[in-house]
Amino acid sequence: MIDNGANARVAETNGVNGHSQTNGTNGHVVPVAQKVNGEVKADGTAMDGEVLAQQHLEPLWLKMDAMVPPTPNPVAAPHIWKYQETLPYLLEAGRVVPAEAAERRVLMLVNPKMGKYPKSPYTTDSIYGGLQLVNPGETAPAHRHIAFAIRFIIDGEGFTAVEGKKIPLKRGDVIVTPTWHWHDHGNESDKPVIWLDALNLPLFRFARVHIAEGYEESRYPSTLSTPCEWSHPWEHVEASLLAQEGPHTIHHYTTKGDQPLSTTLGVQAERIEAGHITQESRDVASFLVHCYTGDGLTIVEPPNGPKKVIEWTTRDTFVIPAYSKVTHVNKGTEPAYLVLVHDKPLLKNLGLNKPDFV
Repeated sequence: MIDNGANARVAETNGVNGHSQTNGTNGHVVPVAQKVNGEVKADGTAMDGEVLAQQHLEPLWLKMDAMVPPTPNPVAAPHIWKYQETLPYLLEAGRVVPAEAAERRVLMLVNPKMGKYPKSPYTTDSIYGGLQLVNPGETAPAHRHIAFAIRFIIDGEGFTAVEGKKIPLKRGDVIVTPTWHWHDHGNESDKPVIWLDALNLPLFRFARVHIAEGYEESRYPSTLSTPCEWSHPWEHVEASLLAQEGPHTIHHYTTKGDQPLSTTLGVQAERIEAGHITQESRDVASFLVHCYTGDGLTIVEPPNGPKKVIEWTTRDTFVIPAYSKVTHVNKGTEPAYLVLVHDKPLLKNLGLNKPDFV
């Protein structure tokens, strides 16, 4: 069942009065009804909207454009969180918010177009992102949840324990937490550890089946596990990128079975040589992008908004809405490395990655 919040999102994307439908012979969108004095006159007779509402009915034709648009129409907008601007707030949270009170000390990355939705964890329409900090000597207590989680280590060193396997964390590593696996985080160093969280939480606004459970102790029993199938060290990723030829190379993070990291979210890393401008691309997927290192800009042209130029540097994080035209430019004198979390597995598994979209 679609809730009122979802209806509000659908309505927001539609600014067209009346409705249209696709002509079965040529695929063109043509108008089939026209609004007159706030009502639709399709055959000379207007229906009483209040009477329909009393029966918990709504006329589809008033919302046809929004529900079956001619192109993908994400609500999320391109946006960047500059690390040097957000870091002071995260460090302040580390000083004033006790770990035992917060459970997870995280600043959510809320897309500026989507913050008004109640209890919304939206960074893109389908991806939640947040910056998490664990202070020296702290443990983020063990719990498990239905949501799948990806973590990219931005600064510092620490550990994550997943189902009894203790995994070291260092800058550039990607760690995954599969659904319903016990996990806790800790920091045995003398400096804070900070990482980017990426979860599929927005999906549970529609499938209301997400739950979490706390463990009876702060730590789930674990032993050191290296290597581990849930850990993707940066040095392996960089080696893969360097082994490929060309000014723009891509590494896809996969499981041991050469599959995406989950059924909903995937990760890829990109290396862009100094001065290189990538070929413009368009993908049905949305992206949460983190700059591991480098200086450059990304030109994003979403399907339903103005073109935006996003200037990024090391440790910045930004979003690319679904179905956007994208070009990356390395403005620096050294190679730039970007790590991108995306929803391609979700779209593929639902049959929504239509090739004729792009």
